[in-house]
Amino acid sequence: MTRFIHDKFAKDYLEELLKDYGEVKASEKVSGEIKEIDVLFTPAKQQSSNIQILGLLGRFAQQPAIIEPYRNPASTDEICDCLLKLLEIKALLRREAKANKTKLQDSAIPKLWVLTPTISETRLSSFGTMQKAGWLSGVHFLPDALRTAIVAIHQLPQTPETLWLRLLGRGSVQSQAIIELQALPLDYPYQKQTLELVYNLRENLKVNQELEADDRELIMRLEPLYQRDREQAKEEGRQEGRQEGREEGRQEGKEDLILRLLNRRIGEIDASLIGRIKGLSIEQLENLGEALLDFSSVADLETWLNQQSS
Repeated sequence: MTRFIHDKFAKDYLEELLKDYGEVKASEKVSGEIKEIDVLFTPAKQQSSNIQILGLLGRFAQQPAIIEPYRNPASTDEICDCLLKLLEIKALLRREAKANKTKLQDSAIPKLWVLTPTISETRLSSFGTMQKAGWLSGVHFLPDALRTAIVAIHQLPQTPETLWLRLLGRGSVQSQAIIELQALPLDYPYQKQTLELVYNLRENLKVNQELEADDRELIMRLEPLYQRDREQAKEEGRQEGRQEGREEGRQEGKEDLILRLLNRRIGEIDASLIGRIKGLSIEQLENLGEALLDFSSVADLETWLNQQSS
């Protein structure tokens, strides 16, 4: 079953994106009939403004959240199970508040976000969902007392704000999101880490013998991106190696020049002083090249080197 591969990807992915902004617990167990919450998120007390980079997902993470991503369309029973998990967490928080003789604040109770790749209007209406002003299409809220929203990923608008959620979609929705992710600048936050997770998903799917059509399409779409990124990484490694070689050559050239000038100025110097000179940076070597014009003895060199280490 490839569903478990996708489940692990979703948990790892959400943890990677949210860990800078609070505490993330994946596969958190709750009481009752041992249920597991996919992702339980508690925001940091001092929330970073960088969370806006995550768009709609970042908006979810501005408050305690239970995030339940589904690879296949969430069924009625699965959504009800998610609601049970939320109610278990709420009951636990109430018991803790009572034991501590404090009042449980609404802001401390998580909101539940059920992420489903697709969902029918019939299923949405069966939960009495509604659209709320100020929220994007595709986010369907249950009555307020339930603190829950069903996020229909296929209905989200194709904008940068929804990119990080559309990556958890299926078929053309996910493929388009991957194209947008790859097109981001190389230094864009979370781009590199997310691509690595996507490539790991590709590798895990490739060894599976029973792939669905969506998974085969995903592997085919990722193949050229994967190969291009690997070639780019190799080229960057080669360029970095050449640059390091040039820097090393420049350093050695400076050292040789300084040692020749010192030998002419103050005579032969011992191996310990040569070692200290070779430990200098290029900037320090350039400063020594100017200072040695005033040296008249080895003692002057020793004094100058001692000043550099003090």
